Amino acid sequence: MLQVDSITKRFGGVVANSEVSFTVEEGQIVGLIGPNGAGKSTMFNMISSVFPPTTGTITFQGTRIEKLPAYQVAPLGISRTFQNLQVFKNMTVIENVMVGQHMQTKTNLFGMASLLLGITRKERKVYDQAMSYLAFFGLQDIFDQKASSLSLGKLRLLEFARAFATEPKLLLLDEIAAGLNHKETQEMSALINKVRDTGVTVLVVEHDMDLVMSICDKLVVLDQGVKIAEGTPKEIQENEAVITAYLGADIDEEEVEEEAI
Repeated sequence: MLQVDSITKRFGGVVANSEVSFTVEEGQIVGLIGPNGAGKSTMFNMISSVFPPTTGTITFQGTRIEKLPAYQVAPLGISRTFQNLQVFKNMTVIENVMVGQHMQTKTNLFGMASLLLGITRKERKVYDQAMSYLAFFGLQDIFDQKASSLSLGKLRLLEFARAFATEPKLLLLDEIAAGLNHKETQEMSALINKVRDTGVTVLVVEHDMDLVMSICDKLVVLDQGVKIAEGTPKEIQENEAVITAYLGADIDEEEVEEEAI
């Protein structure tokens, strides 16, 4: 479904990603992991066309997308969430999800949000569909609350629901469990699997290793902008390069003792 081929991204003299290649097959949940500053979010931003790579190609279902603007990439079937929440806090929960459905209808966005008696049949259909998405994510009981009043956990779910409402083929989840407690993280894991069961392919950037190890079919590991490993969760857990990247190089205990003396 997705092929990232020899992607490099430079910001002036800083190389955020260097010659990174990997694939995502249809129906998979793939994790993109690595220490802080590894280049994970930069890669997400290139896949979703927030900005283009310096060199290399990104192909989605046979279409080159690395030079396309975001407004052309999203209708192809790629949607995403953001590490820093990007919900419309002055809108209600259901209005936020209706925004996500905007690509699936020609109805005016502000007309969609209207719940007055003069609502059209098409707008009612969009409203009903939005309610079904909210039910999928367990948010139906707070459909009329302003997003600004929600807890962090509910905001994460809302952004997830809005991205899902675009009816994507590939869903990019950027730190979807950030700031969640253990119970909320477990519920998020179940939801990601539930979304995959609907036929949506998922690429996730996440620091919570318990989450990615439990849900991902494959992991791609970045360190300082370079891919250092790719494989199943079990293979990654046993990979010495990955262990070193996360925990640091092995320290010789005898050398430490000599230095202390």
